Amino acid sequence: MGVKGLSSLLEGNSQIYQDIRFRYSKLVMDGNNLAYHLYFTSNLDQNHGGEYLAYQVQVRALFTALSDCGIKPYVVMDGGSGTSDIKVDTLMDRARENVWRAHGAAVVGRRGDILPPLILSVFEQTLRDMEVPLVKCFGEADCELAALASEWCCPVLSTDSDFYIYDLPAGLLHLDHFEWKKVVKNLGRQYIPCKRYTTSRFCSTFKIDRHLLPVFASLAGNDYVNLREMNWARFLPKGGPKKNKKIANLEGLLRWLGSRTDETTEATLTAAMALIPDMSQQEKTEVQRAKREYQIPSSSLLGFFSEGTALPLPAEMLSCVAEWVRASLTRGELGADVLDYDMLVYRRKFLRIQVERSDLESSFRTSQPIRQVFYGLLLGQEGGEVEEWDRVGLKLVRVMVQPLVQGAAQTLRLDSLTQADLAVRMQVCLETLGVEEETLKGVPAHLRLPVAVTCYWLRRVSPEPKILKALLMVMVQGELNRQSWQGDTNHITQSMDCVMAHSLNQWQACMKDASQLNQLLCMPLPKPHFAWLYQGRLVHQLQKQLQESEPEEILQDVEFMSLYRSLLEAVIQPDPKANRRSGEPEARLTASMDHLHLNPLDEEEEELGGAKGLDQGLDRPRVSVKTRYRTKDRKDQSRNPELGRKQEKGGWQ
Repeated sequence: MGVKGLSSLLEGNSQIYQDIRFRYSKLVMDGNNLAYHLYFTSNLDQNHGGEYLAYQVQVRALFTALSDCGIKPYVVMDGGSGTSDIKVDTLMDRARENVWRAHGAAVVGRRGDILPPLILSVFEQTLRDMEVPLVKCFGEADCELAALASEWCCPVLSTDSDFYIYDLPAGLLHLDHFEWKKVVKNLGRQYIPCKRYTTSRFCSTFKIDRHLLPVFASLAGNDYVNLREMNWARFLPKGGPKKNKKIANLEGLLRWLGSRTDETTEATLTAAMALIPDMSQQEKTEVQRAKREYQIPSSSLLGFFSEGTALPLPAEMLSCVAEWVRASLTRGELGADVLDYDMLVYRRKFLRIQVERSDLESSFRTSQPIRQVFYGLLLGQEGGEVEEWDRVGLKLVRVMVQPLVQGAAQTLRLDSLTQADLAVRMQVCLETLGVEEETLKGVPAHLRLPVAVTCYWLRRVSPEPKILKALLMVMVQGELNRQSWQGDTNHITQSMDCVMAHSLNQWQACMKDASQLNQLLCMPLPKPHFAWLYQGRLVHQLQKQLQESEPEEILQDVEFMSLYRSLLEAVIQPDPKANRRSGEPEARLTASMDHLHLNPLDEEEEELGGAKGLDQGLDRPRVSVKTRYRTKDRKDQSRNPELGRKQEKGGWQ
């Protein structure tokens, strides 16, 4: 995000930064930016579905370091992309890039900087556990971050180059130079060594008026303006050192702006646009709008952090957000991306790309029926379909999804969900997942939602039995280690089984969407501890071990085995209408899985039905998408590893 090329320009002019010892201060933190930065700079595995526990360790360590130095953090999260079509185009371009990078990461094994789907949930849950003040804005948070930092005269922590443009009294602390892992003790006090950026040092270096910085950003190009390339480098002195083309253009633009010190901001902007040949009226409007984006408003977050009052709603959201939803959303209680601006105003949702081969169906197709119920409760059916952006192959495509309100959900209203009977809300959640409450009685309370999701996933995806066993074993280890905080975050790095990874991606997609539905229903099922629930490399490692060993031999602990069998007992009965089979859980698992594998739906049958068909065990319309891949292909790959490798290479080519 931010002004294109500006961070690189600053790195080449390091004298602009000021070395400081940061302590005993408020700090406004760009939450989304921080969450991404921590994961991508912590050398965590990105390709096996996420290292959530190791990530939580990093988050806790950062905020502990802040506390040790007397720094009071306030975290502000984005709530959508806002109203700009240019901004949406930018998001779509990045999503398209993510599709290609995710496919390359799956096939070649390289890092693609694809964020695992539950990372923001882990981040927010960890902050709430540590009682760190957290708020989620309606739309983008940049202006609110700048406004709050200006009111408090404290810095912003971010890597977003937009904060080089806002005229912040205490400046910007760039995350790349914020050395929180190297806390220094000096005379009994601790501080974090870092570098501070201020607009005054930037403007004195490049000899321009600070009021022209928004003009500079809008002409340079950012997420809100997309001008044709202009050769500003022609204003640099002849014979100077050769520079990167983008850097040269930025320096040329700054030099030209520096020559306009006697003009008003509007006159300078008008003169600049006159230099751009054949500039359309739309482009002029975009530049004017982009300049206004950097005007710092009065802060609407002060009331939230001081008194807990909800943020004021944008006018276009007043008619579609219930009061309790508004309050829960701003407190961050409704998850990372449950109720964003795009969803509520435009009925639009960008699904998070996962690391998987392009010849396999998008993992989020499996969980689409869950989202249909979510959309029905949130938006109702009368407003038409929801526009989802997902991948098909290597293309980003629009998928129109019909919200559903039926069964027990017909008795609920969004504006009174908090007063609705718990049993009804529970029924809606479990009906959606195709699970009876009786099935979950032997399961620890905070694992009931993951187990119900696993029942849903088992019925729709038909994974290999060893994948299911490995997944349950990770839940068991996470739960028992959580009680003693003895989690092992180091797992063997290994090559990626793309078919297994795809199956687990489908489980995570179901977990993410079911968790959001559960939150909207005001938590009829306890929220699980996401950091302990799933470890990507560990589940892959356990699946390999299960090729030669049984769970009893791997777990080697009575308490582990007892919990494992309780979870297994629940998930092997995914159909609430099925009779319970006799025998031990492992035997029933084999029978259940054999039934699923030996009786797969034909491709034609899988794609038939539409609004008239009924999904197995669920009284709601089926979604006409494929959610299973052929078992025969999977078995052929397991019997012939060379065939599997050739198929993976073929997919990449």
